[in-house]
Amino acid sequence: MNAQLPINQFKILHATGATLTRFGEVPNFNEGLYELGKGAYAWMVPNGSWGETNCGLIVGDGESVLIDTLWDLPYTRQMMSAIEPIVNTAPINTVVNTHSDGDHFWGNQLFPNRDIIATQACKDMMHHISPKSMTALGKVGAVASKVPVFGANKIGNWFSGMVKPYDYSNIIITPANKTFTQELTLNVGGREVVLMEMGPAHTSGDAMVYLPDSKLLYTGDLLFIDSTPPLWAGPVENWITAIDRMLEMDVDIFVPGHGALTDRQGVIRVKDYWEFIYEEVSRRNKLGMPPAEIAREILFGSDIERLGFLKWDSPERLFLSTHVLCKHLNGEGDKHQSTPEVFSILSKQGKLAHELPLCRPRCMHRLKH
Repeated sequence: MNAQLPINQFKILHATGATLTRFGEVPNFNEGLYELGKGAYAWMVPNGSWGETNCGLIVGDGESVLIDTLWDLPYTRQMMSAIEPIVNTAPINTVVNTHSDGDHFWGNQLFPNRDIIATQACKDMMHHISPKSMTALGKVGAVASKVPVFGANKIGNWFSGMVKPYDYSNIIITPANKTFTQELTLNVGGREVVLMEMGPAHTSGDAMVYLPDSKLLYTGDLLFIDSTPPLWAGPVENWITAIDRMLEMDVDIFVPGHGALTDRQGVIRVKDYWEFIYEEVSRRNKLGMPPAEIAREILFGSDIERLGFLKWDSPERLFLSTHVLCKHLNGEGDKHQSTPEVFSILSKQGKLAHELPLCRPRCMHRLKH
């Protein structure tokens, strides 16, 4: 099933000219700035893998609002250059961050003296991970990738591959300076823009941005299209509720946090994934199986391949999601995992990825020979 809208129906105003994705894959669509309707734009980055983040721009009479920034300053500046002709006459007065993952807000510092809006739960997590830690992760991973002992080379290859396209130097964490809960309506140059809190789901502070006059929804990471969504916070039930909310809305075009533009069919496809995972994990959890064993059994079973989910980018993210899902199923969802616990899970996930050598991005699933 194809979850993508035909992107050639939208005008691309600025193309970066990249012939491969940041991870060396053939792009599913051209990277750049797309016009989605009058005064509505999306910065689209194929194919939606780690840090390949989409952003939005809504332009009203004499002012604009930017939806999300990027994982590093160079890529954020690239986007800023592309939108400059538009915002010269409609300056960006407001930045909205859809959640607290760094690839959606670490470029905030390039927009000083603006209102930066996020949910309160999002703001509370914005200092959770530092850019320096990501730089260190890449360096340690690069060293470990040369050590073929106990799978260290596979873990190192996975971590270093994840961060290799990015430059985390000179980033100053710039959190939201205005927050909201539940819902907030902005007037952007005469246009109604509705911010909707939908977390905790992907993270503890997820939000969506709705543009009613264009029937357009910027979903943040509540939608990954042809890319496996990771469950950092949960519960999954909240994520499914958020998807149901999307499907109830008067929306024609959904701009996901990662992957291609989509319509209702793409949204339903993400719901199908989570309902499948929830059922498969719940059944095995009731039998007392540990999360790691559950994840492996699902990943290497026939159903996930038959349903086409194994073709999505980074299917090994199921490993983390299973651990989080099991915590909720076992009544421990309010106990946040410590950084060492998360690192341990991700290390095992990186090692597992190399048992899926045909999956994308291939540079994170295969060792170099």
